[in-house]
Amino acid sequence: MTDRARRRQDVDTAYRLQAQAATLGALRYTCIGLGVITLAHYAWPAFRRQTLPFKAFLTSGFTIYGLCVYADSALLSHEADRRMAEQALRKEARLDLARRGLVPTETEITKWKAEREAALKAEQPS
Repeated sequence: MTDRARRRQDVDTAYRLQAQAATLGALRYTCIGLGVITLAHYAWPAFRRQTLPFKAFLTSGFTIYGLCVYADSALLSHEADRRMAEQALRKEARLDLARRGLVPTETEITKWKAEREAALKAEQPS
């Protein structure tokens, strides 16, 4: 798989994770917002006199907050996981290249990754 295709696949995966988390966050915080607004409606006479569009605005605020927070958290978590995996792979490459007596430059690490990927493909049964 080329570097561009791998990057595209990672972007698609990140987008899918972010969209799922955003949907979940929006749903959860919409329910929380509806609960809070319902409680305020029945417990506070001043809030009961507020218009329905204002209450809908408050509910949409809860929804948008949940959507943004959950989507951002999911993306940050995914990026951290990818960064840790990449660092572990680069560390392995540096150690292997040093054992071979090569200086672990970016070019050598890229070549090592390509060799490793080819070896893993060769090991897999067709």
